[in-house]
This record gives sequence, C-alpha cells and structure tokens, in this order.
Amino acid sequence: MLHEDTIPVPDELKELMALPACADVSFPQVGDLGISLPNGGRIQAIPDLTNGIPDDCSLATNLLIQLQPYLASIACLLKVLGLIEPLIKVVKGLNPPDPIKLAQAVPDFIEAAAALAPCLGMLIPGVPIYNFVKDLLRLIIKIIKCMIGSLQTVLGVMQGIGLRLEAAEAAGNTQLKALLECAQENASNSARHAQAALGPVENLMPMVMSFLELAGVSFELPELGDPEDAEALAETIQKLEETVTVLEQIIENLP
Repeated sequence: MLHEDTIPVPDELKELMALPACADVSFPQVGDLGISLPNGGRIQAIPDLTNGIPDDCSLATNLLIQLQPYLASIACLLKVLGLIEPLIKVVKGLNPPDPIKLAQAVPDFIEAAAALAPCLGMLIPGVPIYNFVKDLLRLIIKIIKCMIGSLQTVLGVMQGIGLRLEAAEAAGNTQLKALLECAQENASNSARHAQAALGPVENLMPMVMSFLELAGVSFELPELGDPEDAEALAETIQKLEETVTVLEQIIENLP
C-alpha cells in the first residue's frame, strides 16, 4: 500500500542535504605569477603539482623560495658595485708619475668598467629597481592575504568552540568539555602554523632593505598576537589587513 502524504523535512536538514553550487566547489584559476629582478631578468613561480592543485598561496611561496638564494648571492656584489663608480672618478682624476703607463691602463680600465654599466643600474633608482620593489611588495601582499584567509577560518572555528565550551562547562559535561578543549588546541596549532607563513617574509626583509631604500619605501611588518587567544587573533588579522592597505598605497605611489 502506497502513501501519498508528504513527510515534512526541516529546513535545516534541507539545507544540509542541498547540493553545493558550482562556484563553491570549483578549483581556483591560477594566473601568471613572477617577479622582475633588478638586473632585468625575471623569476617565474613554478607550480608544484605533487602538492595538489596550485593556487596563489603555493605559487607565492615558491617565488619566495627562489628569491631568497638570489638575493643572498648578490649581497656582496652590491657592495662591490657601490665602490666601482667612485673608483672610476678617482682614477680619472689622478696624475700619476708614469703618464705613459697610465695612458695605456686608463682606457682599458674605463672600457672594462663601462661593461658594468647595466649592473650599476641596480644601485640607481630607476625602472628596474621600481619594478623589482613593486613585484616584491605584491608578493608580500599575496602571502599576507593567504595568511589572513587562514587565520579568519581558524578564528571562526575558535569562536564557535569557545561558545560551545562555555555551554559544556555550564552543563557539567566533562566529556564534551575535554573534546572541545582538544579541538581548541588544534585550532590554536593551526593559527600558529598560519602565522609561520610570515617567517620567510621576515627573513627576506634584511636582504631587500637596500632596494627598498633606493625606491624610497619604508614599512614594518606587524607583530603577531597570541594564536591561542581568539581576541588577539582578531587583532592580528586587523593589523595584517592594515599592512596590506599600506603596501597597496606604496605600490600606487611608486613610478
């Protein structure tokens, strides 16, 4: 015998069983991501397919990994280049006791020094420096935005756990309380890992300070709050959002 009566289904259950929209399950479209170098070259982000589908966060991290050894390798070179130009001026202005040898040596020295002209451009504010600094700031912005997204997710979890934990304590439910405390600790660990994403940027700052000074750029990374405290985490997110705004304004003001 068939029943034609419709069994009412609560709205909450309908919402739970509803199929997700395509936009909610679509994979992100990853654009071209790279950074211009002061010498005119360019580093491109390399997608790591072994770690799943690439996104802006993984590509930005890949760029940081490539950029750090490059900057470290040219640290001494920049100091040498800083001495070349004044040395040329000194040599040109000398009056040596052996004018014949000097007349033979100076043209060769000037010719060899002239070959370094493109490298000397790395120490002079110009298009290559500004392009490098702008790309660098865009990369830092991407890292910070990825970090903000992760922290916002963790914050939502922590706030939800906090409310349920208070209810469990009030009801004297020790088992649920222990379970929620474990979940809270896991959320704090997730926040701690997310905050660690700023570590490579902090390590990068001393290496790029000379370029930032040449471009007239000055900013500070914010101090991060306690990942175990939801209120401190919310303040951290706000500071990071303010830092993104500052960096975006700096990029707009650069030539």
